[in-house]
Amino acid sequence: MAVASQASANTVLSGEDPLLPHLWSIKQALDKLELSKNALDDVYELVYKCIETFKHHSDYRNDIRFLKIWLIYIDLSPDHRAVFRELEQLKICLDKSLLYESYALVLEAMGMVGEAHLVYQSGISRNAEPIGRLKKAHGYFLERMHTVVDACSPPKMDGENGCVNPWSIFIIKNQLQKMNTEILKYQGYHESSKCYPGKVALSSLHKSVRNKIIEIGGKKYQIKGCAGKGGFAQVYKACVNSNSDEVVALKIQKPPFPWEFYMYRQLDKRIQDNERMCFGYAHRLHLYSDYSILVSDFLAHGTLLDAINTNVCTGVSMDEVLCIHYTIEMLSMLENLHGNGIIHGDFKPDNLLMRYARGDLTEDGFETRSGPWHEQGLCLVDWGRGIDLQLFPNDVKFNGDCRTSGFRCVQMQENKPWTYQVDTYGLCVIVHLMLHNTYMEIDKKPSHGGYSYQPKSPFKRYHKFDLWKKLFTDLLNNFNDEEHLKILESLRKSFQDYMCSNPHLIKQLKQSLTKQRISMCSS
Repeated sequence: MAVASQASANTVLSGEDPLLPHLWSIKQALDKLELSKNALDDVYELVYKCIETFKHHSDYRNDIRFLKIWLIYIDLSPDHRAVFRELEQLKICLDKSLLYESYALVLEAMGMVGEAHLVYQSGISRNAEPIGRLKKAHGYFLERMHTVVDACSPPKMDGENGCVNPWSIFIIKNQLQKMNTEILKYQGYHESSKCYPGKVALSSLHKSVRNKIIEIGGKKYQIKGCAGKGGFAQVYKACVNSNSDEVVALKIQKPPFPWEFYMYRQLDKRIQDNERMCFGYAHRLHLYSDYSILVSDFLAHGTLLDAINTNVCTGVSMDEVLCIHYTIEMLSMLENLHGNGIIHGDFKPDNLLMRYARGDLTEDGFETRSGPWHEQGLCLVDWGRGIDLQLFPNDVKFNGDCRTSGFRCVQMQENKPWTYQVDTYGLCVIVHLMLHNTYMEIDKKPSHGGYSYQPKSPFKRYHKFDLWKKLFTDLLNNFNDEEHLKILESLRKSFQDYMCSNPHLIKQLKQSLTKQRISMCSS
């Protein structure tokens, strides 16, 4: 058993921090968990011993390290709520936000959202530190609850307009049921009425993921780390069958959610081969009664948000030629999608992965996106909010609210119907982030008997004012779906024409891409 020896324990008891040897013993036992599940008993015994030794010790009542030991104990305990009640009775770390965040997440996972809400409020009323983090966690909790309530509410038709929420669970389930015969034939679709049967519990991955192996569909996936997480899903980087050259992304979601796989297969059908790499690939979906596991490509170069944040850290904005390059990419993406009856629905920079060319970029091929330029650009992923317009009437209008702070289009903010605006507004926010390093705020001003929407932030003197002004004006003020694709094409061509008007701009773009790639690798 991985315990500190009696001699070493006696030595440290006379020292300044009697808790420290317990922490080291527990850490060593946790490290062994990656190698052997049998080490779990060691962890439990060490944690229990530590808690019994120090739970009445006033010196550790407000020690965050001691609270983290309790949180490990809670993970191993069959009665989470009883342990939290004991923590409160003993008044351990009642001024730490981590206590309330952890308890609320446990209650939320148990479906006890009312109690979770009260726990957040209790921590906020006690001004638990850091209070900003706790308030932010509470805000995310409320957003998740709003999303669940909206999704689970029966779809409402909005008066004469006939609007519908495309993200309603009722709508999505009905669409999947209608398409079930077709979906069963999709390559890579594997459905089971049973729970996930693997030896490693998927619920345990968030605790210690590295090098854990999960078996799915006859293949072994060695988890290499967490690549992202949301309210209902987590994405992991994994090697297939211990082959370090075959790396994939595993999106593990509870409750199971096959809609994203359906959207990927629609992309396979509708997007031309030469543009398909811009929208991500899903290899297979394993659908169980309790989880869904989506296996897709893993791109290792980070996201457009990472690139923006790299500039934020250095206090400078992204080079304008890079802003133009990525704007052309995004306009082209939306042209392709919307022209093929698909809306992404969650168009934001953390869903845009970076693609870099394997070969050297040349001055030729930029305008036609040929040669190495074909590999250079962005890849749009996370299709869980994707909308298939072919499943709705031609003149459909939507009224769902994405509830994503900073990305709610004008129509959502004003409770009006929308269609493509959910994507084009997201594009405007991303462009604003690239140009200004800040999220977009908009002004609503009287114009020609109506209103005009423009970003509040002024352009910098060196910005190509005419190009950017037209982009924001056209996309923020377009309410005519029939003109939508023409506007996207016209904007894309205006940016392309500018870049191709001077060979020096392409040379500058090449240099900026190289510099950006190096800075992102080193950050």
